[in-house]
Amino acid sequence: MAAKDQKAQPSYPSSYSPKLTNEDLAPTRNPHWTWYNFFSFWMSDIHSMGGYVVAASFFALGLAGWQVLLCLLAGIAIVQLAANLVARPSQLTGVPYAVVCRQAFGVFGANIPAVIRGLIAFAWYGIQTWLASNALLLVLIKFFPTLIPLTVPHFAGLSALGWICFAVMWLLQAIVFWRGMKTIQRFIDIAGPAVYVVMLCLAVWIVMQTGWHGLSLTLSDKSLTTKQQLWQMVTAVALVVSYFSGPLLNFGDFARYGRSMQEVRRGNRWGLPFNFLLFSVITVVIVSGTKTLYGHMITDPIETVAHTGNGLVMGLALLTMITATVGINIVANFVSPAFDFSNCAPQKISFRMGGMIAAVGSVLLTPWNLFQSPELIHYSLDILGAFIGPLFGILLCDFYLIKRGKIDVDALFDATPHGKYWYQGGFNLRTILALLPAVLIGVTLSFVPSLHSVASFSWFIGVALAAMAHYWLQPRHSLQAQQSREPSLIPSKEVKEIVERG
Repeated sequence: MAAKDQKAQPSYPSSYSPKLTNEDLAPTRNPHWTWYNFFSFWMSDIHSMGGYVVAASFFALGLAGWQVLLCLLAGIAIVQLAANLVARPSQLTGVPYAVVCRQAFGVFGANIPAVIRGLIAFAWYGIQTWLASNALLLVLIKFFPTLIPLTVPHFAGLSALGWICFAVMWLLQAIVFWRGMKTIQRFIDIAGPAVYVVMLCLAVWIVMQTGWHGLSLTLSDKSLTTKQQLWQMVTAVALVVSYFSGPLLNFGDFARYGRSMQEVRRGNRWGLPFNFLLFSVITVVIVSGTKTLYGHMITDPIETVAHTGNGLVMGLALLTMITATVGINIVANFVSPAFDFSNCAPQKISFRMGGMIAAVGSVLLTPWNLFQSPELIHYSLDILGAFIGPLFGILLCDFYLIKRGKIDVDALFDATPHGKYWYQGGFNLRTILALLPAVLIGVTLSFVPSLHSVASFSWFIGVALAAMAHYWLQPRHSLQAQQSREPSLIPSKEVKEIVERG
């Protein structure tokens, strides 16, 4: 009985407010992720069908293959730098992004960025699930041609078979998620590497069919001036960052499990520029070869695989792509909103329930209507960047510039008026005031046709506007007091070991 009673005790200090705490939100007691786990995290993110489609869609901008490759690498360098910055506060404290936000927004005000990020996950979870369900649909049609009539009728933009495949993928991902973080970690460790096999085989097949001389690096029918090319390249770099902005903001939810920041940085170094370089080269080879083989560019990997003609090869390739897409969908769009929604009501919404809220919401958005063409893809990325950029800017500005890298772990879970992050009734109104106009400006850029060319930079604009407004709105005396406060971390005895290990 004593063992059972001891096991039932929470792993966090009893002084932590139940309004702000549960087992999933409290500082982790066992940071065990190595550099390879973070390398696999990014590999799963990059090696998804969504990543391929976005990279391939840059050819529609009128850029040559070498220009697309250069844009992808420039964008990923920015992502690596940002990932290291956003990882630090969560790895240091062992808490997810939603809890870290309490330092800037207030212990209850943090629900605002948490809900925004959770709603964004609705869109991405649905898009990735739909892309994976398309692959499953092609496999079924290939081996069971009698199902073709089910692809004709449409409801809400999706065929009957499309709905069935979407439901199957939805359920499979839910099962993996439901088994917990250890299962998710093991899954992503194999999901990313698996798709490399398919991509390399597909690239080799393309080269065998076309020869190296058949790989044209000028694929677009557009004729651009030098000035137009430079502008499109800068736009492409911005779109790369916008695509990764979701996992980037979510990264603290996984960095909290890192053994040290050295492990995190090493995993980011191998998982982003090195890994993305190889993936980008393969993507350029495949897309370039499709124009020579079929007379037009094919930016959808599913369609490219379908052209191989071999049923067994097609089935294995598409199933592997499904696995990779499921991997990134779970880590980027299931785990993080699970923390976000749990943060809103810790004692009522568990980690699992929070994830399922995101999964259900993804269906209601009919995500297939957001990713049907390169233009829609870029438009969707612009809107998402307009919301994510300001959240990112406030997080970094508050932690690095205002708080000077100092964070009181216990105060993150203190719901009393005397708490350091109580502000005005648990809300930092100045931070909220900095967030709103930054988001509105970014969204306005996306909806006004005359400003659409600037909308591709909505993430960068949002980061800059929100960070400057947040810094400017903080009281000067508060900044001086914060900068002189010691020590940099003020943990309780129960969590001190965790912080020191970070």
